[in-house]
Amino acid sequence: MKHLLRVLALLASLLAPSFASATPPMPVAASFSILADLVHQIGGERVSVTTLVGPDEDAHAFQARPSDARRVKDARLVFANGLGFDNWMERLARAAGVQQLVIASTGIAALHGEDAHDDGHDDHAGHAHGANDPHAWQDPRNVLIYVDNIRAALSAADPAGSDYYDRKADTYKAALRDLDARIRGAVLKLPADRRRIVTSHDAFGYFAHAYGLDFIAPVGLGNEADPSAAGVAALIRQIRETRVPAVFLENVTDPRLLERIRRETGAKVGGVLYSDALSKRDPAASTYIGMMDRNLATLTAALAPTGTQ
Repeated sequence: MKHLLRVLALLASLLAPSFASATPPMPVAASFSILADLVHQIGGERVSVTTLVGPDEDAHAFQARPSDARRVKDARLVFANGLGFDNWMERLARAAGVQQLVIASTGIAALHGEDAHDDGHDDHAGHAHGANDPHAWQDPRNVLIYVDNIRAALSAADPAGSDYYDRKADTYKAALRDLDARIRGAVLKLPADRRRIVTSHDAFGYFAHAYGLDFIAPVGLGNEADPSAAGVAALIRQIRETRVPAVFLENVTDPRLLERIRRETGAKVGGVLYSDALSKRDPAASTYIGMMDRNLATLTAALAPTGTQ
């Protein structure tokens, strides 16, 4: 019995430090699902992320409620995209008295609406907005900057985890560089006349700019904008004249407008693209890198010349 008690005492002394050092994950909040995933990739088990606009939900149309202020009030850090994408999150953080608001896109050279489509086709419906394009994550090279901002903020709030965040960030940045190389290689295989795409809203400017594609959208940078009848008619004429090979739905938009365009032009529906949100319904698009790979597969399958798919 005495021997058993000594063994138990020894085990207790060995386990006590681990129990004492175990701390709950740091509570943080992120405005939308893509940003929440980036924070989770860097924060890992040391953070608990609250996401206000979840997968398959539209951050452009989000209306914050008093309950949302309560959701972020206890967060040590609140992450917003910035660039005008989620101004509501910045207002919400201020209203909740949050001291640490992190703008994840800080340091990114923002594209303007006209810059995002610098291929000379400045007559696309919905492109005359002139505002910064906030969808900077559509270029993985920009996400390298997001990661550095997230890492710095987490390390400042949790210095004991700094080495952990550094390791996670370095590993993730290597995966982002691999993603960029995959996209670049796949697009280079597409003939020049197969690189024009119609989507349901103008969220792919950074992707187009980075990889030499031409995205045409019937509405502007925000899904809340309704295209005019004249604008839609002009777009339909343009698609007929230029023989756009495919039109694509998005997981956060109403498909009826794009269905009309498809019906009146004969362009095929190439599939669903993920622009502003991850997906619950499609597990392959449940992370940022997964989402981008899923978009790449959808695009290349639809745009590849007949007989090469």
